[in-house]
Amino acid sequence: MHHRLPLCLPVLALFGLSACATDNRSGGGHSYSRSEITAHDEVVASERAFAKTMADRDFKGFKGWLSSEAIFFNGNSVQHGPSQIEVVWKPYFDGPTAPFSWLPDNVQVLPSGKLALSTGPVFVQGQEVGRFNSVWRLEGSHTWRIVFDKGEAVCTKP
Repeated sequence: MHHRLPLCLPVLALFGLSACATDNRSGGGHSYSRSEITAHDEVVASERAFAKTMADRDFKGFKGWLSSEAIFFNGNSVQHGPSQIEVVWKPYFDGPTAPFSWLPDNVQVLPSGKLALSTGPVFVQGQEVGRFNSVWRLEGSHTWRIVFDKGEAVCTKP
């Protein structure tokens, strides 16, 4: 158990995991053809591709998913814009193995089809340690980018 603690703490801080979340699941820069999939499907595919940049150790790909106006919450700090976000996230792309992973389990898109919320679990060594919350914005023809990102810890039951 102690071997996970040093890895888990930076990940919790990274995702701004200071408050506990209950498990309330229900149900980038890349383009997709509207005729092929819905906006919901576009956001799901975008979130999965964004998470894959971490697994693939692809920092350049990661940066491509950030809106020029992106804001990421990291513990008690907030990064405004890609340059600040990149400074905080770059160390997580160093090394051959991803320190954490995530995947969407709930995506909701506004009726306008221009803004969406994606949320899901964050894993460290296969164990769920938190949940992420990302707001995606349609910034071009079928091009979704992240404008807000924040996470929270998952409470353990007593």
